[in-house]
Amino acid sequence: MSVHQEDNRKVTTHRLVEMKERGEKIAMLTAYDYSMAKLIDQAGMDVILVGDSASNVMAGNITTLPITLDQMIYHGMAVTKAVNRALVVIDMPFGSCSGNPTESLNAAIRIMKETGADALKIEGGKEIINDIKKIIDAGMPVMGHLGLMPQSINKYGTYTVRAKDDAEAKKLCEDALLLEESGCFALVLEKIPAVVGKKIASKLHIPVIGIGAGNGVDGQVLVMHDMLGITQAFSPRFLRRYANLQETIIQSVGHYVEDVKALSFPNESEQY
Repeated sequence: MSVHQEDNRKVTTHRLVEMKERGEKIAMLTAYDYSMAKLIDQAGMDVILVGDSASNVMAGNITTLPITLDQMIYHGMAVTKAVNRALVVIDMPFGSCSGNPTESLNAAIRIMKETGADALKIEGGKEIINDIKKIIDAGMPVMGHLGLMPQSINKYGTYTVRAKDDAEAKKLCEDALLLEESGCFALVLEKIPAVVGKKIASKLHIPVIGIGAGNGVDGQVLVMHDMLGITQAFSPRFLRRYANLQETIIQSVGHYVEDVKALSFPNESEQY
C-alpha cells in the first residue's frame, strides 16, 4: 500500500516545477520492465527513469556504454505501458547525442514516438548544448545530467566524486545555468559535494535531482536494483538499501528447487 496517495494526477514537467516552488521533494527511481514499473508507479513515485543503467543491471555490462538505441526503446515501451501517474523519462544512450544536432534529433524523435515517454534525459553541458536546444525546440522535454556522467567514464577513468576542485565546480555551475537557459525542465546531479549541489539547486528555477549530491537539492534518484538490494556489489556512500531482495529471491528459488526434487511440489491441491 502506498504511503503517498493524496494526489493521483499525472505528473508533468510543469508539476515538478510547482513541487520545487512549494518545497516538496521529488522522488525518482529507475525501472526497465512492465511489472516493476507498475509496482513503482502504484507506490507513488513522481518520476520513473528508464535509465541506461539497464546496460548494467539488465544486460550485465560493466558500463552503460554498450546499450543501444533500440534496446532503450524496448525498455521504454515496456515501462510506459505500465505507468499511469509518474513522469516517464528515458535516457538517450551513449552515442545518440554526441555533437551532431540532426542525428541527435532523429534519435530523440524515435524514442518519443516509439515509447510514448514523457521526456528524455541527456548527459552533458556546453559541449552538446546545440543538440539539446534542437531537441527542445522540436517540442521534446529534456532533463539534463551533470557531475559524474557514466557515459564519459572512459574519459574520467574513475567513478570518484566530481567537482571537488574549484575549476570543475565552476564549470558545473556554468553548465547547469546553461541547461536551464536552453529550456531543460530539470537537472540530475550525480556524485558531487553536497555544498555544490545545494548551491546549484538554489540558483536554478528548475528542479535539481540528486544521486550522491546531498540533501540540499530538490529530489533524489536511485537505481531500483540497488535500492531494493537485488544487486549487492555496488555500495557507494549515497546508496540506502530499503530491502535485501537478493537474499529473499535466492532463498525462495532454493526452496522451490528443493520442493521440486523432493516431489512435494505440486501437491494434490495444486493439480487438476
